[in-house]
Amino acid sequence: MAQKGLSENLEKKLEEIKKTAPEDGLFLYNGELYPAVACKPETLKILHTFKARRDDVVLVGYAKTGTNWVGHILIELEAASGKYDEEERNRRKQQEKELKLMPYLEFGDPEKFQRMEKLPSRRIIRTHLIPQKIPKSFFEQNTKMLVLFRNPKDTAVSYFHFAKSMKLISMPYGFYLDHITEWNKYIDYKNVMFITYEELKENTTLGLKRIAEFFEFSVTEKDIQSIEEKTNFKAMKDKAAETHGDIGQNFFRKGIVGDWKSIFSTDQSEEMDKKFEENVARTRLGKMLKYEVYCKN
Repeated sequence: MAQKGLSENLEKKLEEIKKTAPEDGLFLYNGELYPAVACKPETLKILHTFKARRDDVVLVGYAKTGTNWVGHILIELEAASGKYDEEERNRRKQQEKELKLMPYLEFGDPEKFQRMEKLPSRRIIRTHLIPQKIPKSFFEQNTKMLVLFRNPKDTAVSYFHFAKSMKLISMPYGFYLDHITEWNKYIDYKNVMFITYEELKENTTLGLKRIAEFFEFSVTEKDIQSIEEKTNFKAMKDKAAETHGDIGQNFFRKGIVGDWKSIFSTDQSEEMDKKFEENVARTRLGKMLKYEVYCKN
C-alpha cells in the first residue's frame, strides 16, 4: 500500500489527537486496544469480509518488530520480480495514492477494502494482527504469509520511544508474547514462513534470498544487492520525510539489535525473562527467537 497515503492520513489524525487526552489515542475493540490514529471500529467490524487473493504477498508482524523495514523489502522484491520500469513503478504508486490506501490491512476506513480490489496483483499487504483476527480468506486461498518477530526487549524499547513521539499510552494489539504463542500453532503451515528481525540484520542478503524463494520472486543476485542497499536503515531514514512526511522521524530511530541493554533496569530485565520463560520459552517459535542470545546480558 502507498506509504505516502499513510503519512498524509496520520498527520491529520495526529492533529486531532493532540487536542484530546492521551488515553484517547487508543480505543478498545473486542477486548484489544487499537491505535485511533490509524484504525476505526467500523473497519475492524467488517475486516472478516476482506477478499484475499492467492498471489497476495502478506507480511505479519507485531507493532515495532520491523514491519516498516521488511515491508519496503517486499515492495522492492515484487517490483524487481515484475521487472517494473520507472514508469510502471510511478503508475502503481499513483494508483495507490489516488485510492487513499493505508499500508496495514486494519488501518483506514471500511470502504478501503472495495478500493483494494482495484489494485493489480501482486498486492503487498501488511498487518499487525494475530492469526485469529486475520480474515479467513487468506487461509482459504492458501495465501503465503511472512511472519516477522523481534526479540521482546528490543520490541518494548522501540515501542516505548515510538509511543512517546506519537503521544500514545499502553501497547495496542494485545500482549506481544501472546502473539508468539498464537503464531506458534502455525509453525508447520507450508504457506507461512517465520523470520526474525535479528537474522535479517545479521545476514540481510541471505534473508532476502529466503524471502524471494518463499514468495517465488524471480530476482537476480544484482537485484538482491540493489534492494539491500535501498532498504538499509540509513537509506530509509534519509528518505523518511519523502516516504512518511513530517512524522517520518518517528519511524526511524536506531534500527539496531540490543538497544534494550541501555534502557532496561535489572528488575525489568528479570521480569521479562520470567514472563518469557513462563509463556513461550518451550515453544518451537520461542526457541527460534534465540532469547538466550539476544535478551540476556
